[in-house]
Amino acid sequence: MNAPVLSHFGVFCRDLDTMVEFYRSTFDLVLTDRGEGHTMPFTLAFLSADPAQHHQLVLASGRGADSPSTVMQISFKVQSLDALRNSWQRAETAGATKLRGLNHGNALSIYFLDLEENTVEVYLDTPWYVAQPHGDPLDLSRPDAEIWAETERMCRQDPTFLPVEEWQRKFREGGA
Repeated sequence: MNAPVLSHFGVFCRDLDTMVEFYRSTFDLVLTDRGEGHTMPFTLAFLSADPAQHHQLVLASGRGADSPSTVMQISFKVQSLDALRNSWQRAETAGATKLRGLNHGNALSIYFLDLEENTVEVYLDTPWYVAQPHGDPLDLSRPDAEIWAETERMCRQDPTFLPVEEWQRKFREGGA
């Protein structure tokens, strides 16, 4: 099967310039283009962290001043606990609120609200699978070895536990 691959997402904003700066400073995204839509009456800002991908995030003007966020979450992936901690610090410095850590077993995550109260997640995959949703508190002030040992212990105690490679094999075989 040649299924579509998720490539990017867009979010309507109240203050486009402020939101562009938030995502640039928090995630090192590069503004690749900006302009007025030809088929839609919004200003669009295209951002990416990957030179092979013109945009991974599109921010658009047009969200009403009193409009609540309809974003469930915007997720960014990192490769280490230090990168997760760094993302926490950068988000906090950029004005993010309601920061919290969650251990999902299959991922270690932080969540926060951006400047327009959209939920943002930054996560690190683990080598384990447990059924979702699953969320235990995550304290990133603890040493890496403690976090990894606790996560593995928690996962192995879950009746749905699998090594991620086994879960991926089942997925490929159509039975995840």
